[in-house]
Amino acid sequence: MTVGRTGVVIPIRAFALGKARLAERLDPDQRAILGRRLAEQVVNAAHGLGTLVVSSDIDVRAWASERQIAVIDDPGSLDAAADAGRNWFANLGCSRVVIAHGDLPFARSFAGVARDGSQRIVAIVPCHRDDGTPVLSVPVDVDFGFAYGPGSFRRHAAHARQQGLGLRVIRDRSLAFDVDLPDDLQRMDSA
Repeated sequence: MTVGRTGVVIPIRAFALGKARLAERLDPDQRAILGRRLAEQVVNAAHGLGTLVVSSDIDVRAWASERQIAVIDDPGSLDAAADAGRNWFANLGCSRVVIAHGDLPFARSFAGVARDGSQRIVAIVPCHRDDGTPVLSVPVDVDFGFAYGPGSFRRHAAHARQQGLGLRVIRDRSLAFDVDLPDDLQRMDSA
């Protein structure tokens, strides 16, 4: 695998059991198919950048291996997965890491969030609800505390300011739309 100065970390808990909030509309097999499809889109958007999947799920690991994508074990939380991915890329000599959720159906490229290189700038793409953080870009050599979950966009922005880091908020519809709720399925299908 060729790795440049920026790496993309894609945490994926599981395909078959993922997207539990969509269970009222999709059975486990349908959610697994959707999860793979969305993950493929995110991997394609990372084209030209080093890519790492963080997962302990056998199916996800096999999928990544088939695509010659590096995989490391999921340490148990999204925050820890982001941190493990940042450390993995730092050890390879990268200067920046993009953490991208694996459920971005319209993702085309991470170039806009990766452009800051080693600069002490955090780039955040807030989700389409202006609440979560589907894409976050940080230099690997800063002590940035990941804080995913509801309200993460504001927590990540506040933490960047507290650390004295520059902050770019990127309102990119193709990266902001993540699939979490049943209504998102309808929006995704109608786009």
